[in-house]
Amino acid sequence: MTSDDLLAPLDLAFWNIESDRHPMHLGALGVFASHSPAAGAHAADLLAARAAAVPGLRMRIRNVWRPPALRRPLAFGGAAREPAPDFDPLDHVRLHAPTADFHAVAGRLMERPLERGRPPWEAHVLPGADGVSFAVLFKFHHALADGLRALTLAAAILDPTDLHASRPRPAEPPRRLLPDVRQLPDVVRGALSDVGRALDIGASVALSTLGVRSSPALTSEPSGTRRTAGVVLDLDDVHRIRKAVGGTVNDVLIAVVAGALRRWLDERGDGSDGVAPRALIPVSKRRPRTAHPQGNRLSGYLIRLPVDDPDPRGRLDTVRTAMDRNKDAGPNRGAGAVALLADHVPALGHRLGGPLVSQAARLWFDILVTSVPLPGLGLKLGGNPLTEVFPFAPLAAGQSLAVAVSTYRGRVHYGLVADAAAVPDLDRFAQAVADELETLIKACAP
Repeated sequence: MTSDDLLAPLDLAFWNIESDRHPMHLGALGVFASHSPAAGAHAADLLAARAAAVPGLRMRIRNVWRPPALRRPLAFGGAAREPAPDFDPLDHVRLHAPTADFHAVAGRLMERPLERGRPPWEAHVLPGADGVSFAVLFKFHHALADGLRALTLAAAILDPTDLHASRPRPAEPPRRLLPDVRQLPDVVRGALSDVGRALDIGASVALSTLGVRSSPALTSEPSGTRRTAGVVLDLDDVHRIRKAVGGTVNDVLIAVVAGALRRWLDERGDGSDGVAPRALIPVSKRRPRTAHPQGNRLSGYLIRLPVDDPDPRGRLDTVRTAMDRNKDAGPNRGAGAVALLADHVPALGHRLGGPLVSQAARLWFDILVTSVPLPGLGLKLGGNPLTEVFPFAPLAAGQSLAVAVSTYRGRVHYGLVADAAAVPDLDRFAQAVADELETLIKACAP
């Protein structure tokens, strides 16, 4: 093992905040069109055969008490990735009985933590009861992969494409045990800057909790259960709204969530007056082709969703203004950048403080709204085209709902994950998402 095998600080945080009721894995439910009832079984065989040849899928995570080099003293008590000596793809790819409801099965599978003693990923193949479709639920632990890395790993066991063709990485300069004396002034300035940034982020987190009213529907005592749902929208409709009012596609997609929350809360009798939940919008800080393939590099923006505003156009304007303000400040500052503080915590601190940090999520934000990038080209498995793909985000402790969004082949896919006990009506929220887009189209029409 080398120091490069050690988990990055944010990966280590994800590994240590996990509990039985709050598994920290990402998910994606892909639906494939097929022409044979046996297509699902064939897909499971292909996935298992291909997984054996993907090095990243052989990696397990184990605790490391002593750092491998003096240059990593803060790694004491950390964890590292290493090849599993007894890796068997058949332990990770599972074929299930035919089902008429892919999301019902996916919800039950999403609530099960990945086994920590072996490579933390799974692929569940769900044949459709209709005989002309099947689905695959991929699960990757967040310590193994962020959204971009999970996409690369999943693409490696789908039918071959040029998705993961990458440029050679430039050679890195040799590392030193101690910094060059000539660089000490810069090192000191950098350290002081880091301290200042940490204080700024901490103050922003504290201020973000003031004067905000969320809804009891978005927080709950954890039941350990999960429910999933999906919504498919036309990307052309989203662009029509964007062109009419300005801003970005992401602004529109976030405003749709705000409006859907308002509809859903009012329909279930919880009320939306005065409700402005804090939404965490993760931001990737690494480039797909040039960054190291392992290690989460995430920051985020924090905005208040204008759920209490009855005007759909007004909600969109508020979201656009808030996102512009966040972008002007950059992903390294503000309350949403609190994930960056993981870089300043010793590994042992992550291990000992993980349970406490996981319980603090509800103090920081009320709902996660994340975007997961997908390629523009069509994906296939065993020659069967991928027609829908719903990303699923981990559900933080004390929170009832998480939203992930992807665009694929001209359509927008919302993947919804909820605590099944707290949100038994997740399908109603899914319908509210679709209805809100129609409302925005009318509100933004010339």
